[in-house]
Amino acid sequence: MTKPGGDSGPAGDWHREGQQGAEPPFWKTKTLEEMNQGEWESLCDGCGLCCLNKLEDWETGEIAWTEIHCTLLDGESCRCRDYPNRQETVPDCIQLTPEAVRTLAWLPPSCGYRKVRDGEDLSWWHPLVSGDPDTVHQAGISARGRTVSEDEVDLDDFEDYVVDWPLDPSDGKEK
Repeated sequence: MTKPGGDSGPAGDWHREGQQGAEPPFWKTKTLEEMNQGEWESLCDGCGLCCLNKLEDWETGEIAWTEIHCTLLDGESCRCRDYPNRQETVPDCIQLTPEAVRTLAWLPPSCGYRKVRDGEDLSWWHPLVSGDPDTVHQAGISARGRTVSEDEVDLDDFEDYVVDWPLDPSDGKEK
């Protein structure tokens, strides 16, 4: 089946929520572990928030988000420039797996993986719900246009770039 926007993707059983006569969407019926590769990849909403650098306080474990993105993230498309080889270029890139999603405390509240993990439904702007990969940007959820590459910031200055917008609880709702 063709995904919204016309591109054929790995989530071959994708369908829009609410489609008459359709079975419930896979994210409502499967656990993270039960998803096939295409379904798993399609849970990524393309926000780019996973690719922001985070600072951890070693004493408290508290995580602070920065507006500094990974060297491989395209700040406008919010997509990895070299997704298949990202861990070779960025060895500390964390590959999301069902196990990782169950243990990572820093996934943003808007994250599709986190929502499914927590038994919540995907937000209206998620491409699997909206049928449009651009709604994550239109809703103001993504990192589009709000970040700077780690290549442009001295490591000693990362604390100057701490932000709280990745943790915005509005989840794209009208304010």
